Amino acid sequence: MFPNIRWRIATPFVVLILLAMSGLAAYLSERVRSDYLTGQREQMAGQARLVGADAAILWDEPAALASLARRQSALMQARVTFIAPDGTVLADSQGDPSLPGSRLDSPEVEQALSGGLGTSVRQNATSGDRVMSVAAPVPGGLGVARVEMPLAQLDARVAELRRTILLATVPVALAAVAIALLVAERTARPVRRLIAAAERMAQGDFAPLSSTARDEIGQLTRALDRTGARLQEQMAVLAAERGRLAAILEHMADGVIITDGASRVRLLNPAAARLLGTGQAGALGQPIAQALRHHRLIQLWQQAEETGQEQVQAVELDPQDLFLQAIITPLSANEKPLDPDRQGFLIILQDLTRVRRLETVRRDFVSNISHELRTPLASLKALVDTLRDGALDDPPAAQRFLDRMDTEVDAMTQMVQELLELSRIESGQVPLRLQPVSVAEVVAPPTERLRPQAERAGLALSLAIPPGLPPVLADAERVQQVVTNLVHNAIKFTPAGGQVTVSAAAQRGEVVISVRDTGVGIPAADLPRIFERFYKADRARRRGGTGLGLAIAKHIVQGHGGRLWAESREGHGSTFYFSLQAAGHGPTA
Repeated sequence: MFPNIRWRIATPFVVLILLAMSGLAAYLSERVRSDYLTGQREQMAGQARLVGADAAILWDEPAALASLARRQSALMQARVTFIAPDGTVLADSQGDPSLPGSRLDSPEVEQALSGGLGTSVRQNATSGDRVMSVAAPVPGGLGVARVEMPLAQLDARVAELRRTILLATVPVALAAVAIALLVAERTARPVRRLIAAAERMAQGDFAPLSSTARDEIGQLTRALDRTGARLQEQMAVLAAERGRLAAILEHMADGVIITDGASRVRLLNPAAARLLGTGQAGALGQPIAQALRHHRLIQLWQQAEETGQEQVQAVELDPQDLFLQAIITPLSANEKPLDPDRQGFLIILQDLTRVRRLETVRRDFVSNISHELRTPLASLKALVDTLRDGALDDPPAAQRFLDRMDTEVDAMTQMVQELLELSRIESGQVPLRLQPVSVAEVVAPPTERLRPQAERAGLALSLAIPPGLPPVLADAERVQQVVTNLVHNAIKFTPAGGQVTVSAAAQRGEVVISVRDTGVGIPAADLPRIFERFYKADRARRRGGTGLGLAIAKHIVQGHGGRLWAESREGHGSTFYFSLQAAGHGPTA
């Protein structure tokens, strides 16, 4: 009904003031009129008594009585009439020839004849004007003297007084209305400030109002300030929690996707974008099927949507060579609301590729070590059975069998020792004593130790160490072990007439040592796995060995902060490289 609180407050006051002023004006007007009438009646009563007293002397003289009536009428500006006790008009100041001798029956005359003062207000039958008549008994009971005066003049005075009261009431009422509006405005102004403050709070501005008023508005202002402060604190806590949650989602390894009831992506963390091979920003708001992209993941999501139950399944993504565990959970499993913001799915993608690869390595490890132990154990079993069957009676044969048993035991002992050493190196239990050493000091001794073996195999073993190489920061004994393993493998897999070359070169703060051979080479399919423990290509299996040498060499080089890698083409030889930090560029401990 009212557009604002100012008019809601001011309007009742204005209406009340106007009603009060109108009532006061009406009351004053009526009171003044009543007072005028009373005063006029008293005045006319006095005049009637005086006229009656004068008329008593001349009562029996009609002509004198008529003259007295006219004379008193002129003085009083009123009509004067003398009436006998029987109601007969004896004289009248207006000189109406029909009145003398006629009977006049009126209330005021009857009251005066009864011995009292008679008064009446009526409409004159001749002129039609309102008149007041006052009749008083003439002394001696001779009759009645009546004074009659028209009320037109009185009504004009009352009307003038009413106009004066109205003119006085209007400015007072206007002043009262102005004061009411001013009070309403002063009351509404802080309310508007509160409204503006509430709107600013809705937009995130919690600046305090700092009111010093002690009334209800001041109390409300301070309550709003306290509410804003609490909201600001809660929003800060929520922002911190949201930041922590965003940081967790940003850095967690598992992919997280949240969809709404319209099957559109509302949240997708970087891990999920990486696993699915999609852009994080571009996926937001897109259909979930477009974000998942892989039909097995889409089918799993459809199953969760149809059943309303959590779905868990391992999924292999062939193009990316990824193995994932997908967990799709409905966010509102017990209801199907139509509001898309209230229903959706939580999709968690756990990357199990490394776990699966480790499981594969574990299976291969068990398979390889079983194979490596089965062969010497079977040989030992056969030799023991042969000795039991009578070979002990043939000393030369028994000695030969014992030598073979000793060889198999040595092979198993070497395998166990290498396994223990690899375990110690991987667990960091073998400390490296790093110090500056020359490249020749770590490369030449193992190469020279293996030279006789290379000559027996009909191979040319050469060492190419250019002068001026910077010293390397290394544990000389461990690096010699790496060189020994690489040169030994090169000799083993290079046919007679081939060549093995050990060289070194400085490159950007490090020294790269290489062992190149002209042997059988490594198949491309086997090349990425040759540094795994017990892994051996088919040719290597036929030539023996534990399959642990390259794994040990890799961990030793990595412990020095370097890299170990290989390049090879099947049938064209292989080259193994490893890098060591030059002294002054690498770690100092």
